Amino acid sequence: MDHSVRTVREAVTEADRDLKVAMGLLDARVVHGDTTLGDTLITKVRDAWRSRAARRLPALDEATIERHDEAGAVAFLLEPDLKEGHGGLRDLTALGALAVSTDVVESDDALAVGRETLLEIRVALQQITERRSNVLGLEQQDDVAAALGDADADALMTRVAQAGRIIMWHSDDAWHRVRSGLAGPRRRSSPGGDVALGYGIVLRDGEVVLAEESLADAAPTLLHVGAAAAHTGAPIARTTQRLLADHAPTLRDRWAPETRDAFVALLGAGPQGTVVLETLDRFDLITRVVPEWGTVRSRPQRNAFHQFTVDRHLMEAAAQAAALTRRVERPDLLLVGAFFHDLGKGSPGDHTDAGVVLMGEIATRMGYEPDDVAVLVQLVRQHLLLPKVATSRDLTDPATLQTVADEVGSVATLELLHALTEADSLATGPTAWSPWRVELIQELVDSVRATFADQAAAPTAPPPIDVPPGPAPAAPTVEVRDGTVRVVGPDRPGLFAASVGLLSLYGQDVRAARAASSADVAVAEFDVEALFGKPVPGDELEQELTKALEGRIDLDGRLAERARAYSRFRLPGAARPADPLVLVHADESPVAAIVEVRAPDGIGVLYRIARALVADGLDIRLAKIATLGHDVVDTFYVVDARDGSRPAPESLLSIEANVVEALRDT
Repeated sequence: MDHSVRTVREAVTEADRDLKVAMGLLDARVVHGDTTLGDTLITKVRDAWRSRAARRLPALDEATIERHDEAGAVAFLLEPDLKEGHGGLRDLTALGALAVSTDVVESDDALAVGRETLLEIRVALQQITERRSNVLGLEQQDDVAAALGDADADALMTRVAQAGRIIMWHSDDAWHRVRSGLAGPRRRSSPGGDVALGYGIVLRDGEVVLAEESLADAAPTLLHVGAAAAHTGAPIARTTQRLLADHAPTLRDRWAPETRDAFVALLGAGPQGTVVLETLDRFDLITRVVPEWGTVRSRPQRNAFHQFTVDRHLMEAAAQAAALTRRVERPDLLLVGAFFHDLGKGSPGDHTDAGVVLMGEIATRMGYEPDDVAVLVQLVRQHLLLPKVATSRDLTDPATLQTVADEVGSVATLELLHALTEADSLATGPTAWSPWRVELIQELVDSVRATFADQAAAPTAPPPIDVPPGPAPAAPTVEVRDGTVRVVGPDRPGLFAASVGLLSLYGQDVRAARAASSADVAVAEFDVEALFGKPVPGDELEQELTKALEGRIDLDGRLAERARAYSRFRLPGAARPADPLVLVHADESPVAAIVEVRAPDGIGVLYRIARALVADGLDIRLAKIATLGHDVVDTFYVVDARDGSRPAPESLLSIEANVVEALRDT
């Protein structure tokens, strides 16, 4: 309610000058009095708003973003602001303003229900407090629940979360379309039309679209779409959201490796992955991937320690973990452990005990091997261990350190648990990761690591592959079978690098690689997945490989050109990975040196790394390839190219600088 005395012209002028006045008048209705005069005012204000939309909407957008940043999200906060929060009543007013001047706002019964839910709760809150309060505090939640007939405060806050999510999704979706419209077709579209993102997915007019609709019911498609949206920073198109909602299957059987990889890639995208997960959850699609997710969806945590609902806390924990993946040997286990560590809060009894059971079932279904399942279960079981011990025990007591070491089991698991603790704490709230806690936990981790001295298991040697007997072929031959590309050729530097470079140009995602040589014969095997649904053209690859080895193809130039073309479509919302990290382990394997590379993903990254290793006089015997969101995590077993022996430590000194240089500007 507001008061002023103006003529219609004066009111229209004031609305054009002051955004708050415009918002009030766009939401106006005649309650009593001169209906003709009131309707005239409303019509003229709306006409003026509509005619000046291109000028007024950016200001409203800026104000909306600022309000969201200040108030937080209604759906996820312990004490939400029902009016000013993201997904609150003020967003409904903004949606009304957008509806006056655009066609971006969809009619939705659920949106109307969300509005009525927040209105009735706000009215009850103000009746109980006898104040103009919009923040639903902890101390009022029980009374408001009782006044409205909810079973308890948890039931009330679940309704708040559900309403806030509906309004938030509609608000975000509408504003994306407004921004796209204001940007114009030249800024939001690709000059040549659709940009292929692989797996039947394209970037079209600034949105991720499943172009091959027949793939909608394929098991990994939902996750591929999600990972593509997180990678580009572009939203999933409405048509694709509905297509997936109608056809995406529930994953109840054991996952294929590509399904697990797509899930990990989505989790590894950081904050942008959280945006995508929220979109998927709007259509209840996360439960198609993990049916158990429904038990924590919109579930409140009514204690002052936590600031988010359980589901949002898990999303935030995974996003925080994505920034820590370079600190651990197994980034995928960190991301999965972070996303599921509190899933047991949706089950009766102790949430850790319940979570251990759920993690074992889910990890097995995801296709992890028993050893990895055991680590994930351990992460859930011990996710509170480090902060508990660090803040309540004598960290100089050898017995305490040995107890923690026995509980954890290995240095690798200790590092995973340390990173999970940090991600969990940062996702909990500002008080959970104070400098004091950081220092104590770091001291504990360092001391426990010292008790594991010389206990870390050395990586195994590369598994052998068959090298055909006889003289080396004059030119490379290529055999393609069941997702594996086998290249046999003369043993010469560059065969491995040229092969992966050409596979990249042919739209093949290399998932793993092995290499060996005997006498003058070299063999390289690649497990590949077709990004664009096209199989490897074996005969053509043979011809191109010969040309590449003879220097008749500019692989560097062609890959760089393709990388530049795709870089134009990376949107500002996409995460920006850190600089490349190269670790060289000279003595961890008895037969090879090990080179670990963690770097931003991009066109030809594996080729550039391989080329740099070859230039350093090394042969690649094994490559383990993984993509986590915007990062690649690649491990190479390398030997001396002259005699196949383990390289001398002094010969490895330049590798780090050379690989980083090769990856510059990718």
